[in-house]
Amino acid sequence: MVTHALLAAALTLSSAPAATAAATSAAAEARVDCARVKCLALTFDDGPGAQTPALLKTLRKANAKATFFLVGKRVEELPKIAKQTLAEGHAVGDHTYSHQSLRALLDEEISQEIRLGRDVIQQATGYRPTMFRPPYGHTDDRVLRIADEAGMSQIMWTGTTLDWSLRDARKITATVLKLARRDGVILMHDTVPATVKAMPGILKELKKQGYHLVTVPTLARGGGKALGAGVSYP
Repeated sequence: MVTHALLAAALTLSSAPAATAAATSAAAEARVDCARVKCLALTFDDGPGAQTPALLKTLRKANAKATFFLVGKRVEELPKIAKQTLAEGHAVGDHTYSHQSLRALLDEEISQEIRLGRDVIQQATGYRPTMFRPPYGHTDDRVLRIADEAGMSQIMWTGTTLDWSLRDARKITATVLKLARRDGVILMHDTVPATVKAMPGILKELKKQGYHLVTVPTLARGGGKALGAGVSYP
């Protein structure tokens, strides 16, 4: 459950420099018009984890932005990393509190998973996420309706690397490059060490191919799509 200690830690972590850095980074990305240039959104699920800071460093060096769908329980364990992810200009979404298959749950249990995950992220980062990704991609009309009631858009993907099963940097790299396409949304996991290891080469090759690596909101905006409550994208 969310604790007073977590809230206190979140308040302690708040800082004007971090907020300024995030605002500057977001403003820079806002200048990317995906209606005019070739964009791709890389997304990472299940964090934050021990590998996330290394991934953030790689993205920072490449001047690339990504979208992270955070699990509430892991945010409680690693609130500083969650806050750093947002401060560095990446988009942050809710991957539920405990990463259960939502279709197997009762309505009120689905609502609790979504809302508690969202609230933990807000307490840790100061930001209230409006994007949600269902664990395992297990969703249906009922799950989407409950996400709508929670004020969340549902973010899926155009391709998944299955990096959790590949666990090999070369294979993950080849899979990402095969899945890459304009306006694509690729699913990976920052909790898979081989994925983080592969990212420098992946980013270098994608940029060589002319891709602008942006957050999901930036990608959607370029396609004229508003990520409002109850919307499923892409």
